[in-house]
Amino acid sequence: MKSKLLSGMVLFMLSASAMAQQSFSTPDQATDALANAIREQNESAMNNLLGENWRDFLPPEGVDPDAVDRFLRDWKVRHNTVVEGDTAHLVVGETDWQLPIPVIKTTSGWQFDIKEGAEEILTREIGRNELAAIEALHAYVDAQQSYYAMNQKYAQKIVSTTGKKDGLYWPASPGEAPSPLGPAFSPKEPGTGYHGYRFRILPDNNGFAMVAWPVSYGQTGVMSFVINQDDTVYQRDLGKDSQHKAQALPAYNPDKSWVPVVP
Repeated sequence: MKSKLLSGMVLFMLSASAMAQQSFSTPDQATDALANAIREQNESAMNNLLGENWRDFLPPEGVDPDAVDRFLRDWKVRHNTVVEGDTAHLVVGETDWQLPIPVIKTTSGWQFDIKEGAEEILTREIGRNELAAIEALHAYVDAQQSYYAMNQKYAQKIVSTTGKKDGLYWPASPGEAPSPLGPAFSPKEPGTGYHGYRFRILPDNNGFAMVAWPVSYGQTGVMSFVINQDDTVYQRDLGKDSQHKAQALPAYNPDKSWVPVVP
């Protein structure tokens, strides 16, 4: 799926294509050079391998240090460059994780093509965000159950009023038991959401419910999700108007257009 942001990035890279990019006589040499650059955290080498604007194609929050560590560990376990015609992909680890950026054969040799990898990077980021949203909804169910055990009623808001404990989250004082829900649902920067998603408690006569939708449709997520006390997540693609449609939901009442998420 191509977003306007992705298209803009591609156009920007095309305008900068005059910048020389390092080429190799074999794809293995290219992937070895990339692994070394990542291991050494060599910014200059990364620029030579991927192009000076390669960071424009990464998720907004940048590279996850844990993901880099996993890549380097998997590289030591096993790595292989799979060649199919004029395109090659690096796979690492026991699960054969594939680097989203391909190595392509050009007139000057083999080099990384980050423009070709941009859509795959975006797709994978969306997938991670959607999984995080699903996990967050399950955490919401647990939090409501904990809140009910303390108050014999369900919370009607995510974040408590300042100085009160009328929501699922409140700042805990030293030595005090933590609130049922952590602060992640209430980001420090308004509008950023949690892993690319926003959340709203929905009215439900049978208990409690919640809806989650992408901060930016097609860029941070695609599917919207709902859940209630039964702890079953339903999903639906609400399209470009996801925010408006999710905020307009009057109550928890998923019809047949909402499909259960398979665990």
